[in-house]
Amino acid sequence: MDSGVKKPGVTSSQVADHAGVSQSAVSRTFTPGASISPKTRQKVLASAKVLGYRPNAIARSLITNRSRIIAVVMAYLENLFYPDVLEELGRALAAENYHLLLFTGFMDRDSDPVFDQLMQYRVDGIILASTSLSSELSEECATAGIPVVLFNRTTERDAVSSVTTRNKEGGKRIADFLVAGGHKSFGYIAGLENSSTNRDRQQGYVEGLAAAGFADVVIETGNYSRLDAEAAARTMLSRKDRPEAIFVANDHMAVAVMDVARHEFGIRIPEDLSIVGYDDVGPARWTSYGITTMSQPLKRMVESTVDILMDQIASGEIEAEHRILNGDLIVRSSARLPQTGLIERDGQTIYRPREA
Repeated sequence: MDSGVKKPGVTSSQVADHAGVSQSAVSRTFTPGASISPKTRQKVLASAKVLGYRPNAIARSLITNRSRIIAVVMAYLENLFYPDVLEELGRALAAENYHLLLFTGFMDRDSDPVFDQLMQYRVDGIILASTSLSSELSEECATAGIPVVLFNRTTERDAVSSVTTRNKEGGKRIADFLVAGGHKSFGYIAGLENSSTNRDRQQGYVEGLAAAGFADVVIETGNYSRLDAEAAARTMLSRKDRPEAIFVANDHMAVAVMDVARHEFGIRIPEDLSIVGYDDVGPARWTSYGITTMSQPLKRMVESTVDILMDQIASGEIEAEHRILNGDLIVRSSARLPQTGLIERDGQTIYRPREA
């Protein structure tokens, strides 16, 4: 009969006594990278199995002052780009013997409300994806020796690092591509207007079109939301002067815009309307959508993020580092093709007019 009394856990001292080794040998056995002979390690593992011993990560963190936990704050899991990021981050951190702890934040504002919660876990570092921290809390993290990296966002703060792609240049390349395809009127469906990624993509696109002599761009806001993107598409496509080409700030919204165009307005893509997205997520590669899109090098972005964190954790020095990576404009079937500028690489068609 269950008395309701919880049995005490097996201690490392008990494992050491059972195996006939020192307590430090038990500790080294369960510390990745620690020096210990194969014979001693095997004895410790055998005793641990018999006794049902599991090392206490919390207790170890109190001794080492390292939890080996990285907090990841994400606010936009609806967009398939971020689940892919999460999976890649998990793999990269595991390779460094770190664990990922996920917190959900707020897409349209900073992550201050979850800050106290994540700090209770004595995290060694923080990754903020599609969200940010206020200046005050950024400084608090730096003072506490906790590195913070913004993923897919930029910042000018001294205490926060960032990893992103060349969003402004990406927007400009999309403008060049659509102009080269012979389009004469253009639209843009924005993400969150206050996000750095949206601002840069929009600025590059508008400036690229202006340089080609097209100053008028129809702009609606989709807030990186499917429902808002559908509403923005209905407004834009209902115009008498409907654009011939639309750049949508990410693929998640581009799928919604294509669905509205096809099924509510009977518009043929790309015969009647060209659509270009950003990110190169799964649905962009599906035959039913085939979205021409500016890719983000997800694996390299994750590697850079983890590199920054590991360097700053090891050194104890928090100094902002900003890495900006290049992407490619992947050409598929959702947009009219230009006559020049297309190259084939690794089974993909890419728009690179200089190389072509």
